[in-house]
Amino acid sequence: MTPFDLALVTVDEGLKPYGELLGSDHIAYRNHCARVLHAFASLVDDETAMRQAAVATIYHDLGIWTDHTLEYLEPSADMARDAVLELGEPGWVDPVVGMVLWHHKLRAYTGPHAEVIDPYRRADSADVMLGLVSYGIDRAVLQAGRRRFANAGFHKRLLQLGGQRFLKKPWSPLPMFRW
Repeated sequence: MTPFDLALVTVDEGLKPYGELLGSDHIAYRNHCARVLHAFASLVDDETAMRQAAVATIYHDLGIWTDHTLEYLEPSADMARDAVLELGEPGWVDPVVGMVLWHHKLRAYTGPHAEVIDPYRRADSADVMLGLVSYGIDRAVLQAGRRRFANAGFHKRLLQLGGQRFLKKPWSPLPMFRW
């Protein structure tokens, strides 16, 4: 099995306890996770980084559903931190939590663990942007990910959640973005 395949198994296993909570969004979120990992694997050729990214990916947006908010980065990071510690990998806390906290940074991430955090940011951003902005990722890689892992309504759900947030807090419609 390739590191990507192993990471995908990790994501599938990690998402199982949240299946009911995710409800009809489960497949959409799982496939988004798969596309992010697929793009990440094209940027980073390191088995440990791939395993770290798999854990981050399970939780990176999960706070949307667990905390019912678009202010989900901290709750998602807390879940990722707990998962890493439960895995017995305390050395992974900073890179995994960093991937979660900085995956919506609008500019390149240059802080600690940038070698995994910034490629993760780029992979997630490319998927959220439907590949219209590739963030330096080969467009063929992005297209292959979209063909293999159907959107299943993920972007439609993002628009719905963003619209609901705008109606409630028009002064802060997208609180997850960071400079």
